[in-house]
Amino acid sequence: MNDKNEYGGTVNASSGEKQMGDTSGLKTLKRFRPQPHWYALRATYGREKKAYDYMVCQGRTAFYPTIKRMKLVDGKKRSVEESRIPNLLFVYGLEAEIRHLLGENADLSFLRFYCGHSHVGTRTVTSPLVIPDAQIESLKIICDSENEDILFVPDDVSKFREGQLVRVVHGAFEGVTGRVARYRGQQRVAVVVDGLFSMATAYVPSAFLEKL
Repeated sequence: MNDKNEYGGTVNASSGEKQMGDTSGLKTLKRFRPQPHWYALRATYGREKKAYDYMVCQGRTAFYPTIKRMKLVDGKKRSVEESRIPNLLFVYGLEAEIRHLLGENADLSFLRFYCGHSHVGTRTVTSPLVIPDAQIESLKIICDSENEDILFVPDDVSKFREGQLVRVVHGAFEGVTGRVARYRGQQRVAVVVDGLFSMATAYVPSAFLEKL
């Protein structure tokens, strides 16, 4: 099935090719090139650090949110690095390239794309979940603050999902874009990754917020 496009040519809905109008009577086919995105990958049994190290060694851009905590190890207090988001990491690239890396290494059988669900007509389509660049940048700002009152919320919190969209313009969380709501006694701004989790800042005063 072909549809008219704004250039006077047609779009082939089945092949993903665009036919451009040409005054000479010739038609040029223009393929839509895949674009790189941030993808959420799920690692079982807390092996996200191993997966992160592998991706970095392969030249991939990856994000593995961590926090340092003081813990008692062999009777001594030590600084221990832990994952902020259990069993998850984020990798940037083309879906096909990331899928190839996962398929060629048998030692990565514990690592899989986190998939989301969408509806196309009457069909339910399952595909790797794409995380918008703005959400990744906001997550980095929140995690880099190393504030102890940052909250990882694995469940769907409706008050964040329904909250006003804002940008933090001052303070330790400046640059974060998310939904504002009062949660666990404090006004916070949360990055809501649909169907996966929310990451909420510590307290942010209203004077530090800009409505979007």
